[in-house]
Amino acid sequence: MTDLDLRLVRCFTVVAEELHFGRAAAVLHLAQPSLSRHVRRLEGELGVRLFDRTTQGTQLTEAGAAFLPRAEALLRSAAEATAVARAAGTPSRIVIGYMTGLIVTPAVRALRARHPDADVHHSFLGWGEMPAALLEHRVDVVVGRFPFATEGLTVTVLFEEPRVLLMPVGHRLAGKEYVTLDDIADEPVPRFPDPEFNTFWRVDPRPDGRRVPDGPLVENLEDKLEVIAAGEAVALVPVGAVRKGLRDDLTTVPLEGVGPIPVVLATRAGEENRRLLAAFRACAEDHLTPADWSATDAE
Repeated sequence: MTDLDLRLVRCFTVVAEELHFGRAAAVLHLAQPSLSRHVRRLEGELGVRLFDRTTQGTQLTEAGAAFLPRAEALLRSAAEATAVARAAGTPSRIVIGYMTGLIVTPAVRALRARHPDADVHHSFLGWGEMPAALLEHRVDVVVGRFPFATEGLTVTVLFEEPRVLLMPVGHRLAGKEYVTLDDIADEPVPRFPDPEFNTFWRVDPRPDGRRVPDGPLVENLEDKLEVIAAGEAVALVPVGAVRKGLRDDLTTVPLEGVGPIPVVLATRAGEENRRLLAAFRACAEDHLTPADWSATDAE
C-alpha cells in the first residue's frame, strides 16, 4: 500500500489547476525547484508521470487527469476529518453561518449569555454556499433560506418571510399598495447561475405557464441591486433581505399571490443534539423572528 504525503498531493492539485509550475509555486509559497522536486517525489511514489512539460506548457498526462479528482477528494476528506476531530476535541466551540439579511446577533448574544465559556463564532455565507459549508465542516449550524439541497442535513423552520417586489424608485409600480405577478408579467427579472435558483426566485415559469423575461445574469447581491437600480430588471425578494439599509434609489412594494420564504436552521444530520447546537437552536427559536430585523447587523 502507498502512503501518500498530503503535502505532495496538494502540490499536485495546485499545479494541475494552474498548469504552470511558476504560478503554482507562488500560490504555494514555495520555490519553483522545491515544487518540482515535490511533484517528482509524488510521481515516484505513484510510479507514473503526472505532467508533460513541453515548449507549449504544462499538461496533465492521462494518469494525472485520472488522479486529479481523486486527489481533490482525498484533500477534502482530510480537511473534513481534521474538522471533525477538532470539533470533538473542543465541544465548547461552535461556528454559526448566516445569509444575507438574516441577523443572528440576538441568538448569538443569548447563546453567549447561557454558555459564557463557549467559543462562539459566526461566518457569512454567500449564495449557494450553505450545504457545502455544513457538510465540509466549515460551519456547525446555518440560519438560511430555502431553496438548498437538504441531503445529509437536519432542517428546522424558524419562521416565514413574505416576498416583496424590489424596483427602482422611479418605476411605474412604485408606491402601489401591492402588486401581483400579473402586474410584472412583462418585467425582466435577474438570472442566476444556478437553475434551481432561477426557478424558485424568478417564479419561472409563472403559474399560468408563461416564461419570465430574462434580466441580466447576476452572481451576487451587489450586482443584483445595481441592475435593478439601473432600471434593467425588478426582483422578487424576501422582505428581510431588504428591510434594513435599503439603497435610496430602490424601493419595495408588497407582492401578493406568491408564497412566503421559509427561514430555517440547518445542521448536519445526526449532530443536531450536540450540546451547543441544541442550545443555539433554542436561542434561535426564542430570539430570531421578523421583528428582530430592526436590530443591528450580525457582529
